[in-house]
Amino acid sequence: MTTERSESLCWLTDMDGVLVHEGNALPGAAEFLQRLRDRERRFLVLTNNSIFTPRDLSARLSRSGLTVPEEFIWTSALATADFLSSQLPGGSAYVIGEAGLTTALYEAGYVLTDTDPDYVVLGETRTYSFEAITRAIRLIGDGARFIATNPDVTGPSPEGPLPATGSVAAMITKATGAEPYFVGKPNPMMFRSAMNRIEAHSESTTMVGDRMDTDVVAGIEAGLDTVLVLTGSTKEADVTRFPFRPGRVLPSIAEVIDLV
Repeated sequence: MTTERSESLCWLTDMDGVLVHEGNALPGAAEFLQRLRDRERRFLVLTNNSIFTPRDLSARLSRSGLTVPEEFIWTSALATADFLSSQLPGGSAYVIGEAGLTTALYEAGYVLTDTDPDYVVLGETRTYSFEAITRAIRLIGDGARFIATNPDVTGPSPEGPLPATGSVAAMITKATGAEPYFVGKPNPMMFRSAMNRIEAHSESTTMVGDRMDTDVVAGIEAGLDTVLVLTGSTKEADVTRFPFRPGRVLPSIAEVIDLV
């Protein structure tokens, strides 16, 4: 017996590699977003990047020619704050990260402190401080629980890859023996919190991403229909190497428009 999926009333889409590449809108991205608005589909643009606030990201997308109001953006920082406020409302955290993460936690009612915090929360930052990492290691040793926004080990830059959250988390783990709980992709937790935000149901939601190892696997685990576009990290030849398959493989977001 086969079950037909419901029409996709809600959409989650990755940002980098799907809608934009190195600050430029990808062909079809503006038209895809307009189709979502025209059809009155609920949607969120997702990113594992925890550096920027939704307002920052909205402004960056606007400079690329894409109109995405901040309330339509869901970051790993927001997902982390959402997770922590559900686990321990009004808790405290020592944060290594930028405004995207500190603002999200502050707005979730968290106290940011370096004295006896409930959690050490690690996110993306442009300048990792050895002093801050040392402080995190000591606080975890004293009993703080270890959370990280996402497991990405490198991030892109014009000069080449940069060490990212996953790499720094590995250093802290090596020093403490404590493994972090990663909230962002590929943890389907990030998709579930995004769906809660827009009151979406898994059987009528589609995820569009450019990575098999984060977007697609997390989408499958969250029970979503999945579309892989080939404008980012995963190339067509790579797809068969994975033990799971996306619902569709399409050249770019331009070919997704007709599915909305």
